[in-house]
Amino acid sequence: MSLKTTPLLAVLKVGESETVEFKTSFDKETIETLSAFANSKGGTVFVGVTDTGNIKGILLAKETIQNWINQIKMSTSNTVIPDVETLEVDGKTVVALYITEYPIKPVACKGRYYRRVKNANYQMTVSEVVNLHLQTCNTSWDFYLDDHHSEKDISLDKVQNFIDMANRVRSIPITDDPLTVLQKYELLREGKIARAAFFLFMAGESSLTAIELGRFQTETLIKDGSRLRTDLFAEVTGIMEFIKKHINRAYIITGNPQREERWDYPLDAVREIVLNAIIHRDYASSSDTIVKIFDERIEIYNPGKLPTGLTIDKLLSGEYRSTLRNRKIADMFKEVGLVEKYGSGIGRIIQGFKDYGLPEPKFQEISDGFMVTVYTAFAGQATNDESSQKSSQKSSQKSSQKIIELIRENTKITIEDLAMELGISDRAVKKNLAKLKQEGVLKRVGPDKGGYWEIVDG
Repeated sequence: MSLKTTPLLAVLKVGESETVEFKTSFDKETIETLSAFANSKGGTVFVGVTDTGNIKGILLAKETIQNWINQIKMSTSNTVIPDVETLEVDGKTVVALYITEYPIKPVACKGRYYRRVKNANYQMTVSEVVNLHLQTCNTSWDFYLDDHHSEKDISLDKVQNFIDMANRVRSIPITDDPLTVLQKYELLREGKIARAAFFLFMAGESSLTAIELGRFQTETLIKDGSRLRTDLFAEVTGIMEFIKKHINRAYIITGNPQREERWDYPLDAVREIVLNAIIHRDYASSSDTIVKIFDERIEIYNPGKLPTGLTIDKLLSGEYRSTLRNRKIADMFKEVGLVEKYGSGIGRIIQGFKDYGLPEPKFQEISDGFMVTVYTAFAGQATNDESSQKSSQKSSQKSSQKIIELIRENTKITIEDLAMELGISDRAVKKNLAKLKQEGVLKRVGPDKGGYWEIVDG
């Protein structure tokens, strides 16, 4: 059932949403909302209703609605024309403007592109506009022919390596030569290579695929760093080798002939994160993929936000349809068995860390990109150690205060008596006494035997 046929009172009770907007009057923002609906799931604008859902009503002249439709037609490109329904409630008129999801996206409103997020309109970035258009045309950025590189810029040996890898997982082997394979996979068309062909099989290096790798001692101090600028298959290996170089590995004796390895992180799950970063990266962006390794965590930042309409919550719940930014790159990774099923990687990552007994990874949209942070068991231990340290400090402060009180009552009290009163060791008492003397709070008068304590009140 569409929103335009839903009883108005029920809609008012629910309020504004991803598919419902209230307007007291028809204005340019009404048209912006309709274009935003067209770029997402469709929706209805109810004119004559306040933001809080109170029916104010609207006065209509003979040509009012037709004038609205004309304004909408002139302000949008591709042109959208809403269905219109006039509703009467308690003698007041409300106009429902209903728009369906437009098949060819995005729709512009006076040269600007909007998308609907929850109950608000947001102007789309250039990257979002491009990606939404490519998705609508059932293609992707990497499918287009590369105007800057040619067949000479790719390595046919790397294409042959791809064939060899694919044949290990295929039931029917590829028997064609590298050039024919490129043509069959539509990576070589009209004598030109597709963008995906260059990124997958580049002969040399390119800053277009740059990945910054760093091992950090602190937030700002780098112990080791590297920069990858090679083909995408090689970058998976390069990132994983750098990560393994800077994380710990232990051997567990299980009783089996072969020892079991245990790394700080589940490598299969980490590899899945790396694959997602490389496959879903926005290669039209000027930013680089960045991998930061700390003592207790790894951060992997990737240029390119989630596709329009996909949120972190939907991603984690699995309730979404996989949308590929780079369809050809993803297909080629799938051919060699590095990708199992589109859209299932996040679930495997989370389950991998859960099975390993580690905290669930953190997924964030940051600036114009996406970041995944994974944590070691040490991260939790560090928190426990910090809490333990704070607890120890508080306990020490209480012991010092109690020592002062006991000395006020008896300046000749012995260390043994203090230990007994406090329920701590002689050594702990001596440590507290030394600290109090160093701070100038306490002073010893005379020898250890026969002397006494003096409290310095300042």
